[in-house]
Amino acid sequence: MNFTIEVNNQKIEAVKGETLLDTLTANGIKVPTLCHMKGMIPTGACRICVVEQKLTGKLITACSYPVEEGMQILTNSPKVTESRKTIVELLLSNHPDDCLYCSRNKNCELQDLAETYHVRERRIRGKKNTHHLDLSSASIVRDPAKCILCARCVRVCDEIMNVNAIDILYRGSKSEIGTTFNKGLNTSSCVNCGQCIMVCPTGALTEKDHFPEILEALAHTNKTVVVQYAPSITVSIAEELGLKAGEDLNGIMNAALRKIGFDYVFDTSFTADLTIMEESAELIHRIVNGGTLPMITSCCPGWVKYAEEFAPEFIPNLSSCKSPQQMMGALVKSHFAEISNLKPEDIYSVSIMPCTAKKFEGQRKEMTQKGISDIDAVLTTREFVKLIQLFGIDMNNIEPQLADSPLGIRSSAGKLFANSGGVMEAAIRTAYFKLNGKEMVNFKIPPLRGTKGCKTAKIQITEKLEIGVAVVSGLSNAEELLKEIKNGRKDIHFIEVMACPGGCISGGGQPINSNEEALKERIKSIYKIDEKEPIKVSHKNPEIIDIYKDFLGEPLSHKSHDLLHTSYAKRDDVIL
Repeated sequence: MNFTIEVNNQKIEAVKGETLLDTLTANGIKVPTLCHMKGMIPTGACRICVVEQKLTGKLITACSYPVEEGMQILTNSPKVTESRKTIVELLLSNHPDDCLYCSRNKNCELQDLAETYHVRERRIRGKKNTHHLDLSSASIVRDPAKCILCARCVRVCDEIMNVNAIDILYRGSKSEIGTTFNKGLNTSSCVNCGQCIMVCPTGALTEKDHFPEILEALAHTNKTVVVQYAPSITVSIAEELGLKAGEDLNGIMNAALRKIGFDYVFDTSFTADLTIMEESAELIHRIVNGGTLPMITSCCPGWVKYAEEFAPEFIPNLSSCKSPQQMMGALVKSHFAEISNLKPEDIYSVSIMPCTAKKFEGQRKEMTQKGISDIDAVLTTREFVKLIQLFGIDMNNIEPQLADSPLGIRSSAGKLFANSGGVMEAAIRTAYFKLNGKEMVNFKIPPLRGTKGCKTAKIQITEKLEIGVAVVSGLSNAEELLKEIKNGRKDIHFIEVMACPGGCISGGGQPINSNEEALKERIKSIYKIDEKEPIKVSHKNPEIIDIYKDFLGEPLSHKSHDLLHTSYAKRDDVIL
């Protein structure tokens, strides 16, 4: 039922059942929030969204108060403004005075609120927080001194990711957010997904910095420094550079990386194609030979760690394939090193990923060859933009270049890995060809596209073989599907799992505070690439064909198993 309410002496339309914040937002009236998270039950805890009831003079929280017919609201009265300003001042009273040194400087919601409400002096003085930095995680740094107790990280970790690595500890003025027994993050159930960083309004949560090591490697003349970038990176950095959201900067990125000083630049979409070759062969082998089904993808390190900790009974279901990042790292320090007359130990391998969990993955003991790590350092999308700025690269005045070959040419199927459902769609295209000897009539599989948390489809591969596939993103959705399978569901043969909602395109290393429209533009850009490019399947990538002919032999060969596959085990000890 629709009705009208009065806001700032103007009539606006409201819908029964909405919150006041929903109604105001829908009508273009911005109200600040800190604890509020769209789509989640409101708590009204931070009080920054208060508005004034005109008739009573009372302040109410817009995020939790239901809209009522006949309401008269003031969103910026003197009483409202003073209340919000006081809340900001209280939050700043014990906050560290290190904005200039904070990684979130100029991208901090608390800083923005202080600017909006003209906080120009310290009227309220509190005892400064003296919490210590938590540097124990391979991926995430916690600085509890900068925490404002909005609890958004707690909620995303619990309700979206189903991990519960952090919670509110103690009570009253002693409350803080931390891990069980307030130990290091590495001893918690954290899967390194970084979604907590994405919702943190301050610098209390950030990614582990690999900048110093990379800069040192670039400065060393005796090191060959190579870099790879994930499929989603080219369409997600534009907004951080002030360009149109979703704009594909592939060629420009290649040129920028060379200007920074990287000796070789590779596109991880190439090893996404390689992953499809190996993964589709593994799926066919399991179906034909009665192997463990459903097979579940293993290219998301956040999901893999979740399985090791929370669902170890499904470890046999995991594909043995390494992720595209790790496959590229392994090939660079074997095949590429060999043909370039380089020693693996003289190569410093960097990857640019949309994901904080990739930092964790890169240092796993399973990801080494003869004691040498496949990957030496990982940058998030955010860190990559900072690297561009550090080296003064003008992205508006640079000629596009191609990635290096071999290991540089990709199909559009490899590029689809950026979106939730993309791995599945790419794998089905190649599995269909392998079993039929001909291509699919229509490569596009609509039921597997979109941002819905769980998508399923039935795919007719041959006259006698129909397989059920599922795509899930967000670990709470993965948990629900695993419960169904444990309870006897038999119609699913192949599952793609991405820890982050929407897949890598909205990973924990992507630009912070991106809006839904920017996310949609990124997704749309990936599918546009798939529509316009001629090579749409991994098995027709000429460099994939060559690497099997010249080096690997065939999918699932002894050599490919040694380099491109791995194994996982139950984590009894959750450290790292």
